[in-house]
Amino acid sequence: MPPKQQRGEVTVDRLLTTALQVYATSGQQGFTVNAVTAASGVSLGSLYHHFGSFDGLAAGLYIRCLGQLGDEVFTSLSRTRTLRTGVRALVQGYLRFTVEHRDAALFLHASAYSGYLATHAEEIRAFKAMKFGAIAQWLGPRIEAGEIAALPPSVIEVLVMGPIEETARRWLSSTYDIDLNQAARILPDRILRSLEP
Repeated sequence: MPPKQQRGEVTVDRLLTTALQVYATSGQQGFTVNAVTAASGVSLGSLYHHFGSFDGLAAGLYIRCLGQLGDEVFTSLSRTRTLRTGVRALVQGYLRFTVEHRDAALFLHASAYSGYLATHAEEIRAFKAMKFGAIAQWLGPRIEAGEIAALPPSVIEVLVMGPIEETARRWLSSTYDIDLNQAARILPDRILRSLEP
């Protein structure tokens, strides 16, 4: 790799890493271009060169965190053989990611509907479809075999991922008394029941 390209990748990584740290310590209110450039030591011009705008940086961070979540969850899923073990792996993988990568999980949940991601919605949607398409691929044969009700894919996604995401969101908010270990034991069977034909 040419030195210039290598330096560019180092700068991009520094900006994304620092942006997550700024968000984790300062919240959405303190997540500003000035805070990120000051903390990273990267110039505003360099940030704009690599990301086009602060919204582009936020979208890049969102995609990075989403990719990390997807890798964690689908590595667990790919090792399963049955619907029951697969759903359990999804629940446990997602909740484990939430605990082990709290800052990334917090950014994903708090930023999902924020204004700074709106201009990159198509890019994020395409990445999510590619990364999370593994769930649909994994579920597809089980729907065809009659193990899962033949429902619209978007409804199946809500039934499977909705309870997991909401559990993580509530735990991250710290305003709910929620035990993730207990949730990891209870949710798989409840999700399975919702998918029954």
